[in-house]
Amino acid sequence: MDTDNLQIQIKTLFGLEPVLAEEIKKLGGKNVEVKNRAVNCEGDLGFLYKINYSARTALKILVPVFEFKAFNEHKFYEKLSKFSWEQFMDVDQTFAIDATVNSERFTHSQFMTLKMKDAIVDYFQYHFNKRPNVETRNPDIKFHLHIDRELVTISLDSSGDPLFKRGYRKEQGQAPINEVLASGMLQLAGWDGKGNFLDPMCGSGTLLIEAAMIAMELPAQIFRKKFAFQNWKNYDAELFTKIKEFRINRIKEFEGKIVGYDIDARMLNAARQNIEAAEMEDVIEVKKQNFFDSKKELFPLLMVFNPPYDERISINDDDFYKKIGDTFKTHYPNTLAWLISSDLEAVKKIGLRPSRKIKLFNGKLETRFLQYEMYEGSKKEKKQA
Repeated sequence: MDTDNLQIQIKTLFGLEPVLAEEIKKLGGKNVEVKNRAVNCEGDLGFLYKINYSARTALKILVPVFEFKAFNEHKFYEKLSKFSWEQFMDVDQTFAIDATVNSERFTHSQFMTLKMKDAIVDYFQYHFNKRPNVETRNPDIKFHLHIDRELVTISLDSSGDPLFKRGYRKEQGQAPINEVLASGMLQLAGWDGKGNFLDPMCGSGTLLIEAAMIAMELPAQIFRKKFAFQNWKNYDAELFTKIKEFRINRIKEFEGKIVGYDIDARMLNAARQNIEAAEMEDVIEVKKQNFFDSKKELFPLLMVFNPPYDERISINDDDFYKKIGDTFKTHYPNTLAWLISSDLEAVKKIGLRPSRKIKLFNGKLETRFLQYEMYEGSKKEKKQA
């Protein structure tokens, strides 16, 4: 593996590719290229460590190590059984494989995963007279198999556990938002830690914590204990320590306020536990407050939230979204507000025209991330001002 010039593929969620590309450029990625739910780039080993530690909208970070064409499973097995696997793992290390298959020739990803496992095990048995073990839950080495028609790509997964698992979530609500999605939404909304932030339906506090992490320039994985690359043969512990120290030295004080409201005491309790686990009690304030009875208290203010919708929690949608619109109009003048919803009919009851609509997925749910601009007077007056 040429550690000075690695080809790197970074997976993300649909709709967050431009945000991730921007992050990767800022972190020093070369030849950044946007793909579907992924960004490709080039960088050295230090850069690979840095993006694992710091990129907020990355789900997993792969390094392709072997590519070939196979027209049937025998050819597939034959190619893999001749590949020198000892470059990347020892016979005493455990391994796991996850797979993405998009092919008419190879239709079962589980079967192809099994074939790849057999090829690796047989290779070590033949060359070293010993078989490595598969360990799905916590492997030393994680491989990713990607088949696109007849093109097979084998990658090393440098992350291990998906990177949305930040390590601060102790409690979750009924429908917590994925940390990567939360951070992506905040970046799409333009949150940069200047001014104040409100999540008026904060649930277990994910948006609040991600907003604080952005505001303080806290590395996304500051709470993570382990990355898969730490088990690689070429792991440079000293280099990784230096990268972490450099990122930690960039952490800054946050001058504004980050506030969360919720009407559910259990949710607030969960949020408080997560905020405490993230060591952010001094930065984030949560309180029991019905958004519909609230008034704007912070100036300037960015609002981003994930209101309950039918698939999450049963509510009377029409009335609920109408109340959101009424509260926006009467109590939050000169405010930029963003919300995410999968109920595209109900959001019309807000009664304001969204100035931006972005298609995102919350799990398997197709949603829209909508921006509303509230002005004190009319838009016309605002433009003339």
